[in-house]
Amino acid sequence: MLIGLIFMIQNLEKISYSSIELRAKQVVEGFLSGLHKSPFHGYSVEFADYRAYNTGESTRFIDWKLFARTDKLFIKNYQQETNLRCMIALDNSLSMCFPFDKKQISFTNPNKITFSVYAAAAILQMLYKQRDAFGLSLISDKIDYISEVKSSEVHKKHIFTLLEQLMQKDYKDFSQSTDLAPLLHRLATQIHKRSLVVIFTDLLSAENQTEEFIKSLQHLKFAKHEVILFHIFDKSLEENLQYKDRPYKFIDVETKQELKVNPSEIRGKYQQLIKDNFSKIHSACDDMQIDYVECDINKGLDQILIPYFNKRIRMR
Repeated sequence: MLIGLIFMIQNLEKISYSSIELRAKQVVEGFLSGLHKSPFHGYSVEFADYRAYNTGESTRFIDWKLFARTDKLFIKNYQQETNLRCMIALDNSLSMCFPFDKKQISFTNPNKITFSVYAAAAILQMLYKQRDAFGLSLISDKIDYISEVKSSEVHKKHIFTLLEQLMQKDYKDFSQSTDLAPLLHRLATQIHKRSLVVIFTDLLSAENQTEEFIKSLQHLKFAKHEVILFHIFDKSLEENLQYKDRPYKFIDVETKQELKVNPSEIRGKYQQLIKDNFSKIHSACDDMQIDYVECDINKGLDQILIPYFNKRIRMR
């Protein structure tokens, strides 16, 4: 099956980045400010809103000043502190560096790994703001790195430094292959029970590994973990194959398979194969009550933060 076809471009320009931590803070604060009048609450121990007092409830949180003005009893709702533990698993195989030909890769013009790093940083910032414990695992054909799960400022800065280094890696230093299934099996047993596991991956791996990947997700659920699977891709190029109508040399960076073809000649069949494979994973996630989220790197981080926010609310 033709999957993960990538057009390799040479002579790439040097990439520069802004501070991940600063950008993550800006993204999170902007996102939370947009929820000002939303029904969502759950970030930090702060006053959220009022509700009517019901007879028999504790009077501890009655707003007596409001009672003096309105002659009605209202309870203050407070956003609650929790003890959530979260492990972010980030696919850092070579296919995540696509598109290779983007110049001046940045927050506003990302490839898949850059988008995933900023998305992971935003979620980490939200976890830190919530005083939850968090960790990071970098995976490819092996577990390249796995951190402890903590909630301290020092821990956050350490992980942000690792993410910064990941974006600055040369392409030749990324693992060429992906083997997520056995690594997710390992994570299912290594991390604390009843954690939130957030996975960032492009779901591109060797042929016929879809079933094994689904089994690894089942293992995570069997171990009582909550899971969000963020499927990271460039919709126009990887799903719709929107290249110019001329011959290209496509190379699968994981298998090194080459194909010289005009995209218009294979677009229809290619799109169907891609759709069938990803639909199979999506359907399996629905059956397991795993949040499967398609994330086009050409769109903003709200497509990451809103599903995370909803999952976070449901876990309270």
